[in-house]
Order: sequence, then C-alpha cells, then structure tokens
Amino acid sequence: MRLIIIAMSQKSRHIAILGAGNIGTAIAGGLSQSSNFKAGNITLTRRKVELLDSLKKAGFIVQSNNKKAVQGADIILIAVEPQQLDGLLAEIKTVIDGERHILISVVSGVTIKRIREQVQSDVPIVRAMPNTAIAIRESMTCITSDDEHSKAVEATKNIFDTVGETLVIHEELMTSATALGACGIAFFLRAIRAASQGGIEIGFHSHEALKIASQTAKGAASLLGKMENHPEFEIDRVTTPRGCTISGLNQMEHQGFSSAMIKGILVSAEKAAKLYHQNDE
Repeated sequence: MRLIIIAMSQKSRHIAILGAGNIGTAIAGGLSQSSNFKAGNITLTRRKVELLDSLKKAGFIVQSNNKKAVQGADIILIAVEPQQLDGLLAEIKTVIDGERHILISVVSGVTIKRIREQVQSDVPIVRAMPNTAIAIRESMTCITSDDEHSKAVEATKNIFDTVGETLVIHEELMTSATALGACGIAFFLRAIRAASQGGIEIGFHSHEALKIASQTAKGAASLLGKMENHPEFEIDRVTTPRGCTISGLNQMEHQGFSSAMIKGILVSAEKAAKLYHQNDE
C-alpha cells in the first residue's frame, strides 16, 4: 500500500495542511500554482476557518476538523506553531495510518524522534523547512528524515521541488536551516529595505529606490545561482581601485554590516532551538 501511495502521480495525491497560517497558506498557494497539485486535493485546517474564506473560494478544501482532514489525505503536512504541536499530535495520532500516510513537519525545533514518540506509529516522518517565498515558487527548502534514502524523502523532495530549490541535509542542521533559510527571508528583506532608504537619501523617490534595490538584489542572487561563483569573485568584478564601490563596501564593513548579519543568524538559530522546549518550562 505504501509503495502505491508514494508512486501515485502528484496531481492525484491528497494533502492535508494542518495549521494554515502564514507558512501553511504559502505552501498551499505555491503547490497549486505549480500546476502539479490541484487546489481541490489540498485540505487546509485552522481553528478560525473564516480566515481561509479566500482560499475556499480559490478551490481549496477548508475545515477545522484535523482528524477528518487526516483521514482524507495521503500526505499530512503539519505547519502549526511549536507550542501547538503536542496537542495536535495527540488529536490525530489515532487516525494516522503507518501504511498509508507520509507525515511532513515544518515545525521549528522538533525532532523526528520526538514526533514519533508522540504519534506512536511507524509512519514515515520527514522534516522540511521552507520559507515564505514558496508562495511564488522560489523557496529554499531543507529536508531531512531518519531514513534519508526512503521513498518518503523522495516524495517530499518531489513536492518541494515544484516550489523552489531543495536540499537534503542531516537532521542536526535543521535548526541552522531555520535561521539561514526561513528567517533569512526577513534578513535579506531588511537589507533591501536599508538599501532603498539609502537610495532615498541620495535623491530617488521611495518607489524608485525600492524598485532599484529589489531588482539589484534579485540580480545579485541570480548571478550566484547561474554563474556558481563565490560572492567575493563577483564583488571583485564590481570594485575598482579607488572606486566608489570599494569605498561603500569598506564603510559598511566599518559599521559592522557582515558581523551584524552573522550575529543575527546565530541568535536566530539559538532561539529556534528553544522554541519547542519552551513548552517544558
């Protein structure tokens, strides 16, 4: 049975996203936009289902009953807050079928071992850490499992490959993936915002400055992705002796630009590691 479920086409799979908040709805939107998944095969759950009215109108199945959603799904994707996870797992564990389901968790800081202890099942469990760019199919999603060569990992990778880039990593790096990939969206957005504010200072209107900063950031990221060069290689191509670029870079470094980014990522990783365990305090 499990092989049949994993082998079936993506369009025929039924996915239940439990906890349709910001990341859950972003995942749903990205999957449906990919054309590999039908909105009608994706069930979204949330306590306040009225907040999902727009998604219901778009063809998604919307309900508040998590057990019912699980019973109608092949893939269970859990996207609740860490402090809500224990209650959700206690609610759905009696309807999880180890021979039928794949359970994917995008919950920060909760190990596969801990999830398995809660559900008391041999159901395949995969952890995934996407970011909100999944809504436009540009996510960076890190994936891990206690069996990295399993069909469940392959199935999970196939899902998230439709909405961006994926990387299979060891589980001990998942907290780091949260800080660098998921929180990282906010860090780079803040950098773009800062660049646009600088643009306003030197004469552009706010909408012009933001457009220039956004496209320039997009171009920089695309350069790295397509040319596969180290950032410093591309930086060296822009900087010239006594030029304006190196002057600006040196001033930013003098003000702690790189060290602030590095420290922010470290602090976010430390915080992410503690989110779930706050329940025990």
